[in-house]
Amino acid sequence: MIYTVTFNPAIDYVIKVDDLTLGMVNRTTREDVYCGGKGINVSTVLANLGMENVGLGFIAGFTGDAIESGAKKLGFTPDFIKLREGMTRINVKIKSQEESEINGLGPVIHDDELEMMFKKLDSLQDGDTLVLAGSIPASLPEDIYERIMERLQEKNIQIAVDATKDLLLNVLKYHPFLIKPNNHELGEMFGVVLKSNDEIIEYAKKLQEKGARNVLISMAGDGAILITENGDVHVTPCPKGEVKNSVGAGDSMVAGFLTGYIRSEGDYQEALKMGTAAGSASAFSEDLATGEKIMALYDEL
Repeated sequence: MIYTVTFNPAIDYVIKVDDLTLGMVNRTTREDVYCGGKGINVSTVLANLGMENVGLGFIAGFTGDAIESGAKKLGFTPDFIKLREGMTRINVKIKSQEESEINGLGPVIHDDELEMMFKKLDSLQDGDTLVLAGSIPASLPEDIYERIMERLQEKNIQIAVDATKDLLLNVLKYHPFLIKPNNHELGEMFGVVLKSNDEIIEYAKKLQEKGARNVLISMAGDGAILITENGDVHVTPCPKGEVKNSVGAGDSMVAGFLTGYIRSEGDYQEALKMGTAAGSASAFSEDLATGEKIMALYDEL
């Protein structure tokens, strides 16, 4: 089974206002509501590709109920812990002359509720896959990813981590199966600006030296690079298309990579191809990509 964890999910309320004027009453010309959060995005695209999966995380209040019912509609199994204090955040994204965002605070997660999460994770079995993705809410310890991976070290679980900077660097000692920084994030970790594929490969290998098994570098319109645990380097171009939405493209790439890897029983070239198709398909869509759109781009690569 594949499990995803979203510690800080959200209802994303995306509105279009033709001419936003502060201090005045503004009216929307379009409204969309999405279940947000990196793990939820990964679960959604996995489901769109026909991969059964379970979404873990924390929810609270009426907005949490909306996340839970939304997950079922999106096609994956919700197994969220309901918190007693606060509510799942609402993030307002305003599209006008400029794009603005107002992100909600999120609920309070108490120690006993965190322990409930640990117990759920303790039930994972050898052969399962776990995706840890996104930011850590303020009410959780900053080393939560490390604590999870330490608990699961004795089991044969493939753990994919999609996080940035220290959050990612600090888990490498636990040898995650997959990490997926983009080329800019990779450079930021080492305080450099990466200008060529050779430089990207050089610094991605430094992450392997720190403990990562497979390093997948997304490069937006320039495609992706995968350095496998066997030392192989695979480069794939990005298919042609019009970018409509970059939100969720990286999450889609993780979902596609895992789908390709599992279905091909460990073929990294196939995993990279499916990951690139999924990431690009979401970038070329208004929302997360459908399975049909992903497979259409897959056939082009």
